[in-house]
Amino acid sequence: MARYTGPVCRLCRRAGGKLFLKGNRCFTPKCGVDKRPKPPGQQLSRRRPKFSDRALQLREKQKARQSYGILERQFRNIFASAERQSGITGENLLILLERRLDNIVFRLGFADSRAQARQLVRHGHILLNGHKTDIPSCLVKEGDTISWRPASAKLEYYKDLIQTIEAKTVLDWLSLDKENMVGHLLSMPTPDDIDATFDGKTIVEFYSR
Repeated sequence: MARYTGPVCRLCRRAGGKLFLKGNRCFTPKCGVDKRPKPPGQQLSRRRPKFSDRALQLREKQKARQSYGILERQFRNIFASAERQSGITGENLLILLERRLDNIVFRLGFADSRAQARQLVRHGHILLNGHKTDIPSCLVKEGDTISWRPASAKLEYYKDLIQTIEAKTVLDWLSLDKENMVGHLLSMPTPDDIDATFDGKTIVEFYSR
């Protein structure tokens, strides 16, 4: 399945809530969900549609996949890894998604959205433990260091980021040296630390059928 390249606000409207795919724009009055809260497409009936359990499970899975910008096969592989681990599969899935390098770059405030963070990683601007890593799906481990490639400090994007990074906050399981633009993964995240927009238990039910 190819990556979706259409208007991302349609994905949020179809999901019935904000997936925060456009960064800071999602917090402004320009947000597509706030301006047009109804699902995309022609509204043929005033009656509220009734979804089956399977449809609700599919919706939750799509919300998780689209939030992190992951294709179907890759998401299924991540779920399989979560299922093999000990503990609650839904929580394992959420933690694996949060440990992705592109997500960590986003959570540190180096990018306004996961899509932008993924682009930064792919273009080789990010270092993981001092080494260039251009694989967005790379899993970050506890104690790892995330920083910028020295040559990338010449970019206008980096110079603008230096001016705005002070106003950004990071989650408790991360740390950020804003002066040197270096982040660390202090500990593995827990479900309570993550503002998930989907229900992991429902996703487990979807794949268990």
